[in-house]
Amino acid sequence: MTAPYAEVIGDPIAQSKSPLIHRFWLDALGIEGDYRATHVTAQALPAFFAERRADPAWRGCNVTVPHKQAVLAHLDWIDPTAEAIGAVNVIVPEGGRLCGYNSDAAGFLEPLAPYLGATHLYRMARIFGAGGAARAITHALVGEGFDPVILARTIEKARAFLDSLGVAGGHAAALGDFARPTDFVFDDRVGLLDLVVNTTPLGMTGQPPLAIDFSHVPPNAIVYDIVYAPLETPLLAEARARGLRTIDGLEMLIGQAAAAFVRFFGASPPRDRDADLRARLVG
Repeated sequence: MTAPYAEVIGDPIAQSKSPLIHRFWLDALGIEGDYRATHVTAQALPAFFAERRADPAWRGCNVTVPHKQAVLAHLDWIDPTAEAIGAVNVIVPEGGRLCGYNSDAAGFLEPLAPYLGATHLYRMARIFGAGGAARAITHALVGEGFDPVILARTIEKARAFLDSLGVAGGHAAALGDFARPTDFVFDDRVGLLDLVVNTTPLGMTGQPPLAIDFSHVPPNAIVYDIVYAPLETPLLAEARARGLRTIDGLEMLIGQAAAAFVRFFGASPPRDRDADLRARLVG
């Protein structure tokens, strides 16, 4: 009998660290199973799901770029949170149906828990990007009381993004606006929580850095980059040099993977070994 397995699909997929994470947990828990990385193009999605539906050893898959929205058309049921986000990154077979979930939102919020437990007069998040990850992150932050500023290639795209999520209010801006200096003078921000989030591939190995002038970043903001290769992106390096609090991409990667692991293998991953896991991911 074939051992149970799960996988991550995307195009490209070779850069994914998900197999290392899930195999680390499988080994730690002594669970017989495997987790793979599978290259699937947009054109191949129908054949991929048809084949997996017929495979009793398949426990599901994670979905990465560029398929988080495209997979919706191939599912039989979508979790209400994932439906509200409009993107799926976890698919599992349940009772003969393909069911879609989104663990990006919970994974993103996990390292912010110490800050979200406090009371603030106002919370604002400047979110760079308007893709599938940005949808989950914006949905999660709005749910935590943040006023979102979406930065996309154009103001029109940013506004359409907010409208598609049903966000009442929010602010739209073009990426280029934040690449140029501003003479805006911030107040002391006492009682406020400011977050700057990069959800784009900019800063990733092989990509140019995110173009941002730090005159747009409020004092005492938290700078969060979901890119994890390299772990120290130009954005995070500059933020740290300026004394700002930072959160790197492995935090979200591990957090969202933990929620998916439970659905795939029916066990909670050993999060007390996160330090060991992180060391392997950056080694």
